[in-house]
Amino acid sequence: MGIWFAKLWRKLYRIQELKVGLVCMIGLDNAGKTTILYRLHLGDVVVTTPTIGSNVEQVKCRNLLFHVWDLGGQDSLREAWQTYFVNTQAVIFVVDSCDRERFDVARKELLRVLRFENLSKAVILVFANKQDMKQAASAAEISESLSLHDIKTHSWTIQPCSAITGEGLQDGMEWLADHVNRT
Repeated sequence: MGIWFAKLWRKLYRIQELKVGLVCMIGLDNAGKTTILYRLHLGDVVVTTPTIGSNVEQVKCRNLLFHVWDLGGQDSLREAWQTYFVNTQAVIFVVDSCDRERFDVARKELLRVLRFENLSKAVILVFANKQDMKQAASAAEISESLSLHDIKTHSWTIQPCSAITGEGLQDGMEWLADHVNRT
């Protein structure tokens, strides 16, 4: 009886059920992953320290409740990323737009993880973070440096953003919500 009543209640009051999406947020160390995670989760900037291991929080966007795993980006931790990829529907790859010297390393890491079978159906959101900085590379420059247009196996987009100001974050999550719903 309880299930029937819950369904009727939702139908009468047009309450949408939340769908759950599993997201892994990866990128090189100091890209701003943890700051982005807590900006999305809390709506504010918090003081963070380098992530050793992972953080996980829930982020709601439209009718989706994302479980976002923020994975440490230090070189020694990147091999462990793959253990989080089971059932992952989306990858948020965060790039420090000011760290041009490591764009090639970021490209290699992104292309490496896209080869994992567990991510074969995942969509890719690239956050070009730190756009509030004067020396930031444009999203077009980052897209070219990461060879994003060569990615034919996954749906992807690049979104300029700033974890500090929050600009661009919601736009990226809206894209993610649209594309995770399709899978």
